[in-house]
Amino acid sequence: MTQPAAATPATPGTRYAYRASLIGGGQSFELADDGLVWSIGGKSGLWRYDTIASVRLSYRPVSMQSRRFRADIEYGSGERIRILSTSWQTVALMAPQDVDYRAFVTLLHQRMQQAGSRAALIGGLKPWIYNIGLVVLALLGVAMAGLLARAVATGEWAGIVFILGFAALFGWQIGGFIRRNKPRNYTFEDLPKELIP
Repeated sequence: MTQPAAATPATPGTRYAYRASLIGGGQSFELADDGLVWSIGGKSGLWRYDTIASVRLSYRPVSMQSRRFRADIEYGSGERIRILSTSWQTVALMAPQDVDYRAFVTLLHQRMQQAGSRAALIGGLKPWIYNIGLVVLALLGVAMAGLLARAVATGEWAGIVFILGFAALFGWQIGGFIRRNKPRNYTFEDLPKELIP
């Protein structure tokens, strides 16, 4: 009696799925031989690798998950899909999927390169959003410096400690976001490490 042949396992990184919210259905993606196959809600499609117009990688933390990354993929027709590195599990839990996300995004770039893609490869935020963020940070920095100077002048030691602690925490959180999301272009051979988990 012959044994049935075992199914060939999928190449690591060719499939990725996540839940963007608790209410909506899951989203799934597969790197097939002829293109990116996607299924979001009731819609699905296949985008050939050489017709993908752009890929934007960014770092997008949220309160429930401080290490969340995002890939925005735009098709030649203007359609867009978004792939996140986290998935909703329960009302209070958003689980990271760092290894699977990294493998999928890396392999997507490899397949696009092999197909001769001329897609725009962009890292970080859009320049105008990034510049607004820098202006807001500068204004907050001036305001914090003014509060600190007033606290020092009046000898309010508790106020000084609070302002310094708040500034350190704010600088660590927001500074990391701004540093990672600096607008840039990248190549298929050199994906930005700070924008992939």
